[in-house]
Amino acid sequence: MKKILLLGSGELGKELTISLQRFGCHIIACDKYKNAPAMQVSQKCEVFDMLDSNKLKQVIAEHKPDLIVPEIEAIDTESLIQFEKNGIKVIPSSRAVSMTMNRDKIRNRAKELGIKTARFGYAESLDELIEMFHNINGKVAIKPVMSSSGKGQSYASTVSDVRKAWTIALTGMRGKKKKVIIEEFINFDYEVTLLTIIDSKGNFHFCPPIGHVQERGDYQYSWQPAKCEKIIVKQMKSIARKIVKDLDGKGLFGIEFFVKKGEIFFSELSPRPHDTGMVTMFTQNFSEFDLHARAILDFTIPKIEIYKKGVSQVILANKNAQGKFLIKGIENAFQDKTIDIRVFGKPETKPYRRMGVILASNIKNAKKALSKIKVVNI
Repeated sequence: MKKILLLGSGELGKELTISLQRFGCHIIACDKYKNAPAMQVSQKCEVFDMLDSNKLKQVIAEHKPDLIVPEIEAIDTESLIQFEKNGIKVIPSSRAVSMTMNRDKIRNRAKELGIKTARFGYAESLDELIEMFHNINGKVAIKPVMSSSGKGQSYASTVSDVRKAWTIALTGMRGKKKKVIIEEFINFDYEVTLLTIIDSKGNFHFCPPIGHVQERGDYQYSWQPAKCEKIIVKQMKSIARKIVKDLDGKGLFGIEFFVKKGEIFFSELSPRPHDTGMVTMFTQNFSEFDLHARAILDFTIPKIEIYKKGVSQVILANKNAQGKFLIKGIENAFQDKTIDIRVFGKPETKPYRRMGVILASNIKNAKKALSKIKVVNI
């Protein structure tokens, strides 16, 4: 039985914990708040700020895990690098975690590898940000170098917008790094997540592309398979192989691309299951969580097949949500016998916080089910 320290215990960590426990793993779920989703299904839990290097080292030393599996960005990666040197395996690798926890590192590395991205730059002050905005000379996206689920992201077309975006970024950033990335806004035809798995033997496996729509930098619904030309999929796989091989390690990576007039732009990379990939719980023979579990445990990766087309639609708290809540109307949504629902079990709401997903065969059915569900504060 493998003992696994899960750093971050949100909805992705919850599903991964379930997949790992099917193989007899012992999970210690960690997060900065009590009763996080993965803690509800794990054997043990720890509540602490994972940017606190002393506390992180203390927890690792106490539990002596076989594997450390990060699920969020806000982690003291220097400690992970040191523990990996001392023989504890970090998934997918301490290098991959360190490179991807900060958008500047992974974006710089993509550029060094010759991978096409939108024009971008960094700023550590409002004056620098305004200067970069003038250099790019057009609509831009501005976001913290360290955040998650779209927090702190906004768009700007004027200097006034840039000033507002700086404040939004500071509010939404995680970690100790007061730094933002500003990038050219690509008016793309569509955006895609390519779930990429590398096994312990270095073999690559791919899930069919997943399309998605975002608001406020966070996905609202995703669908699989996305409509992509074969040549586009082939090129995305080539880019994925290049950057994942460079990062080293094993496991599942969620890689985001923009596609515009046949051109592919690398956007972001997560070294773990991806939000948009929750649709695979409905569409594939093995979900992204099952595949990640198999890869990190050195098991054979099976042939990945789509059983049916599907959509994952988020259930959000409202913009003023705060505190305890009830989710009402699930029984009404289930009048459609073709859908499924996952409630994450988060203990409290926040503005626009994801509280669950609806899994359906198409977006029309998903939206209809969503209209019957309400997140109500109590």
